[in-house]
Amino acid sequence: MRSAVRITVVVLIFVTVFFVHLSSSSAGEAYEENKHCLDCHKEKGLVKKFPDGNFVQAYVNPEDFDKSVHRSLQCTACHKEFADRRHPKRDFNSKLQYRVKESLVCRDCHAEGSLKSRAVHDTLFRKEAAGEAVICANCHSPHAVAQISAGHVSTSEEKYCMSCHSHDNHMVFKNGQFISVLVNVADIRDTAHRNVSCSDCHFGYSSEDHPRRRFRSEREYRLSSSEICRRCHFDKYSTVSESIHYALINVGRLDAPACIDCHGGHAVSSPGKDRLSVVNKCKTCHENIYMTYSLSVHGNALINRNNKDVPTCIDCHSSHDIKDPFLPEFHNYIPEMCSNCHSNEAVMGRYGLSTEVVKTYLSDFHGMTLSLYNLEDQKLGGGAERPMAVCTDCHGTHNIISVSGSDTKVVRNNLLKRCRTCHSNASENFPESWLSHHKPSLKSSAIVFLVEKFYKIMLPLMVAGLLFQVLLQIWRYIVNR
Repeated sequence: MRSAVRITVVVLIFVTVFFVHLSSSSAGEAYEENKHCLDCHKEKGLVKKFPDGNFVQAYVNPEDFDKSVHRSLQCTACHKEFADRRHPKRDFNSKLQYRVKESLVCRDCHAEGSLKSRAVHDTLFRKEAAGEAVICANCHSPHAVAQISAGHVSTSEEKYCMSCHSHDNHMVFKNGQFISVLVNVADIRDTAHRNVSCSDCHFGYSSEDHPRRRFRSEREYRLSSSEICRRCHFDKYSTVSESIHYALINVGRLDAPACIDCHGGHAVSSPGKDRLSVVNKCKTCHENIYMTYSLSVHGNALINRNNKDVPTCIDCHSSHDIKDPFLPEFHNYIPEMCSNCHSNEAVMGRYGLSTEVVKTYLSDFHGMTLSLYNLEDQKLGGGAERPMAVCTDCHGTHNIISVSGSDTKVVRNNLLKRCRTCHSNASENFPESWLSHHKPSLKSSAIVFLVEKFYKIMLPLMVAGLLFQVLLQIWRYIVNR
């Protein structure tokens, strides 16, 4: 028994010594190979250029690499085509093509299944399946790969940039304006850009290259900075290019908002999380409309009671592809826009409101005619102006008020005014001929209700009687033949 234990101990010691020797041997080989590579790549200013004019830094900071999670790896573990005596020249059409190919190397060790276990990676894989290039190095520095802590990757690049941008220095423009270049890292770490490197947005800046750009004004600088967003958010940029804001910028209205005016620069926010902040941002340019909106049933509920069910600016005007509200297609789309909330039984039920308002409009003359016009426009690719009354013609746009209580007279006057645009001879009692959004009943519009019931009963009976008469005629013809 003792001899068996001794043999087991000796075997364990031998195996341990073998693996320690193997590990130290591998570590020694990795050190020698990496030292050989760094003899060139530790030189600052070393870059690889591409035909599209872009470049990447070939410089590797030895200290950062020694602190990275990949410090025990040999260079050739990732750069497989290279060796001590083999350094091939590889050609790429663009920086993007190079970065995509290098990102594929990561999959050799990091299996897709394990990566997808993280929500952020799963989202990226879905984007990749849709055809969007996903670059690992956008979040994880290629050579100074850091362990993710609290959802944020701290890199040497960030430390370098913050050595200046943690101080309240200023950027001065030609017209005398200036802005602070102070950056609060804590603000960035609370945003969707927390894993994006400084140079991913500020392209062309690095510890070796910090170009000095001159702008005539702060506004010119902000518009230029908004162009950065296009590189990652090209889908949003495409829709913005069709908006009224972009059209104004194209004709020289530089005060029209761009990306960072709404989303911010470093403390990028998502408008969907704080609905009141959306309204406040729009207020910056549209203060008069904001004052009108704040007094409406929607604005009052949002601003004073923080009611999240009421619509904000982007619910009606959208966020990126904002259309000119004076165009016919915007006017014709209004009933559909209002129905997004007013046909939702769960939302309307919370306030004792009926979803019949949408159904009654769509089933009356105005709604049905507008629906036919819109179908015609879709087929012909039109967008002609239609005279049909829509929700805002009677209820107002930003100044929507309650249809009950002391505001009833205002609503009636709005309704009469709208009726007279088409029915010039309409009297003050003319709107009374319309049932509004009420379904006829014995309590409301009893005559209309009874006539409707009469027709619903009589028409089937008349059709049945006619059919019966036809059958009798056929039977008589057969009998008398």
